[in-house]
Amino acid sequence: MRIKLLIVMFLVIFATGITFPIIMVNNKNISEVNLVAINEVVKIVEKNWGNINKITIDDSDFKQPLTIIDNLENVIYQTPGTQFNNIYDAIQNRDSIVDVMQNDAVVGKIIIHANDKEMVQTMKKELVTSFILIVGLVMIVSIIYFFYIYRTLLKPFQQLQHFAANVARGNLDIPLSMDKNNYFGAFTESFDLLREELYAARQREYESNRSKKELVATISHDIKTPIASIKALSELMLIQIKDEKMIKHVNTINSKAEQVNLLVTDMFHATLEELQQLNLTVSEESSEVLVEMIENVNYYHQIVYDPIPPCIILTDPIRLQQVIDNIISNSYKYAGTRISIKSKIIQDYLELHIQDFGPGISEEELPLLFNKYYRGKNVEGKNGSGLGLYISKYFMENMHGQIYCFNRDDGFTALLKIKLVG
Repeated sequence: MRIKLLIVMFLVIFATGITFPIIMVNNKNISEVNLVAINEVVKIVEKNWGNINKITIDDSDFKQPLTIIDNLENVIYQTPGTQFNNIYDAIQNRDSIVDVMQNDAVVGKIIIHANDKEMVQTMKKELVTSFILIVGLVMIVSIIYFFYIYRTLLKPFQQLQHFAANVARGNLDIPLSMDKNNYFGAFTESFDLLREELYAARQREYESNRSKKELVATISHDIKTPIASIKALSELMLIQIKDEKMIKHVNTINSKAEQVNLLVTDMFHATLEELQQLNLTVSEESSEVLVEMIENVNYYHQIVYDPIPPCIILTDPIRLQQVIDNIISNSYKYAGTRISIKSKIIQDYLELHIQDFGPGISEEELPLLFNKYYRGKNVEGKNGSGLGLYISKYFMENMHGQIYCFNRDDGFTALLKIKLVG
């Protein structure tokens, strides 16, 4: 950072250092030109001193007003429009006075009247030009430096903001891709390591919970077998025994066995259908919320979408955001292409066509995409649990909508049908 600041300061000083010598050189050149012209005038006057009518001074070579006087201060020649009073006034006016020599004796003087106004105007013009040049260079350097600051400081922070939003929503599949050679390289690498650790911890938790649920489901299923045997034996005993007291006891055994069977069945189904715990709060929302949802997952600026038709939809914004997250995340992960989202109203639904331009999946796998824990043949080396589309379908159906997936000739499409109000 210090090196960059030094470069900027050097450029500004360099621009200033170039400009002012230019002014000095110009002034010096003007002085040199005037001195040469004065010498020529002196030669002409000295050569024709005895015949003043032959003294001609070319205005194109010498443009300053002048007066030629003799030793008695009599005016011999004077530029039109010029006024001469005396030597004393010429000295006060800072006029240039040059002696006219004849046979090594001073016979007169040439008074070159100072033209301060013209010189001031020339200096002003040069200063204005120099100032404009300096300001222009400073602006160019400032613009370059601004883009440098944006690329090295602001843009990494924006990427960190999107990354933090992904982590907050539990979307840990998107890595934080940044240049490790910039100032935030090691810093961002640590954040990405944190994301990987969180993802690994979530996977371990998921596997642990899944193992527990499978264990509960297995035990529940195994318990149902002896319970069924107890029920069968108690029903057989009810047919065979005649004692009222025994019949009462056997009925108690049969009813309790049925009660245990119902409890085990509930536990079994609750274990297999643990997603029923994902509650939704469906409400009426403007379709404008979809724009924010799409932008929330537009991490790499690869999503292009049409304007969303204005309408009122029936949805749970939090759950619909999760659905869009799942679909876009899959496109990023398996297609790696730009994403196009087209929207239109058809009958009672607002349809979102989320299209990528990857290879898609095989036709035989299409019917299996929404199955729990199903992962296709193209998942090798890619993290996932096989629950994303299963959860998405669950959410869409419970929001009175639908979800479909299909291949195109040039890619893959996920279709969301969002219920309209009214």
